[in-house]
Amino acid sequence: MKMKELLLFLSCVLCVSADGLHGDVHINGCSDFDAEDMYGLDGEEVAYADFNNHTEVYMLPPFADPMAYPGAYKQAVTELKVCRHNLKALGAVMKDYPSNNHAPSAVMIYTRDEVELGEENTLICHVTGFYPAPVNVSWTKNGQKVTEGSSTNVPYPNKDGPFTQISRLQFTAQLGDIYSCTVQHLALTEPLTKIYKVEASARSDPGVGPSVFCGVGLTLGLVGVAVGTFLLIKGNECS
Repeated sequence: MKMKELLLFLSCVLCVSADGLHGDVHINGCSDFDAEDMYGLDGEEVAYADFNNHTEVYMLPPFADPMAYPGAYKQAVTELKVCRHNLKALGAVMKDYPSNNHAPSAVMIYTRDEVELGEENTLICHVTGFYPAPVNVSWTKNGQKVTEGSSTNVPYPNKDGPFTQISRLQFTAQLGDIYSCTVQHLALTEPLTKIYKVEASARSDPGVGPSVFCGVGLTLGLVGVAVGTFLLIKGNECS
């Protein structure tokens, strides 16, 4: 592929409120074959431009405070034209420069909620530490490619420069099912694949922490009972 076909031009404006409690970000990017325009708040995707359906899509759930960016889609279309113009000029200037690509530093797969057989859940494929954006994420179930129920957010810049991107897959846990997410990036010589298998005692990764802490608490409680019993016996002997 030519350099101009791979180069993704991104502009990012970061605004932090005076009290430092919230961070707002606007990202727009383009390539010869793709385009992105996204608004984020505190690390979450709020809205993005759907250039195929010619509209602005809002991602917040119904119970969240409503947010709107008036004229956002019209602005995204204008910025896309500027981006493609700049991309063409930048590609001509940088065509002889060596690439500075970084493969993903971590790929993780886990469930959103604790797994219960027969219940709906969400698998999350978390990809971070790559440059440039984006990555391509694909899903399989028992070796067969699946697209229904899957979604991938736009790349999100980390504080240290590289990007993070998250893909999700809606699924119903059935014993023995095997899922995989496969990540492709121009800096990878071969795709990276992570596997998730539904097991009878399956728990999502976030559920491990509370179990460990409960176990530690129980152990400390038993030690406390043992020490109290020992002191009671010793007191009786002294009497």
